[in-house]
Amino acid sequence: MRAGHVGGARHEGGDASTEKGTPTTYEKLRSPHPRVDIADLVRTRTHHPEAIAEAAARRPRRPLVNDSGRLMIVAADHPARGALAVGDREFAMAGRADLLERLCLALSRPGVDGVLATADILDDLLLLGALDDKVVIGSMNRGGLAGASFELDDRFTGHRPRDIERLGFDAGKLLLRIDYDDPGSLRTLESTARVIDEMAERRLPVFVEPFLCRRRDDGTLRNDLSAEAVTKSIAIASGLGGSSAYTWLKVPVTENPDDMARVMETSTLPAVLLGGEVGEDQEGAYEKWRGALQLPTVQGLVVGRSLLYPADGDVAGAVDTAVGLL
Repeated sequence: MRAGHVGGARHEGGDASTEKGTPTTYEKLRSPHPRVDIADLVRTRTHHPEAIAEAAARRPRRPLVNDSGRLMIVAADHPARGALAVGDREFAMAGRADLLERLCLALSRPGVDGVLATADILDDLLLLGALDDKVVIGSMNRGGLAGASFELDDRFTGHRPRDIERLGFDAGKLLLRIDYDDPGSLRTLESTARVIDEMAERRLPVFVEPFLCRRRDDGTLRNDLSAEAVTKSIAIASGLGGSSAYTWLKVPVTENPDDMARVMETSTLPAVLLGGEVGEDQEGAYEKWRGALQLPTVQGLVVGRSLLYPADGDVAGAVDTAVGLL
């Protein structure tokens, strides 16, 4: 096995078979029942850690947006913030083999452009060969741990701009939650602006996910999805940094989807819709996305748990339906 390709090597010319003619791990993962060999991954990480950088260096790349002009990205950066729950399953995302299998299946579906994740997950996907010709977005700030008293002082503990550049990834993503009553929001605003500057200097796109939020009586945070709050969050995010040339927005659908047309008039920055929490009403979520995707600034979807952990368990079906909305 050549270092960097768990489960089989790729020929230099891009042939997807191993030197013995057997399928690569990623080819196997394209089947209806994908399987990830965790032991194989651990062996490579233990004995050949340099294989990750090598896999990144030889990864075939593509433009951020191809001829379709649309983006379909699968998100999996929740675990690094300690957010492992899916619906009422508190640790649904804690099983790494299961998560990787779901990601590889999603990435194999027609029309899926790429993935958004933290370094640990992207490194695994690099070793599996699952990121070839895909858009790769590094998650940058995961320091605002879910439920922590410092949740809104969201430090940049993930990919740095220079990491994204060094690894040949295609973009970065950052979370910007603002509570007018929490001083931590100001520190996050300032650090966000500087990261936007650093990404623009490298001509790397950065997806900013803004929310206005407030704490409930029990101390937990609630994102405000009213039209007024989403409008303000877009206005604030759009004005950060010394240049907005490489800034994209990652925005929720408002509580009343009919408000989205007015809300999205707040900025000319290209935007993608985020998926939000998993619910039983998957068809309702699709309908919300369908309407918002018709707006001129909305260029696609970045969805995680809704597609990776659908209520009916059919990952391929959920992904295919979402792609169909584009």
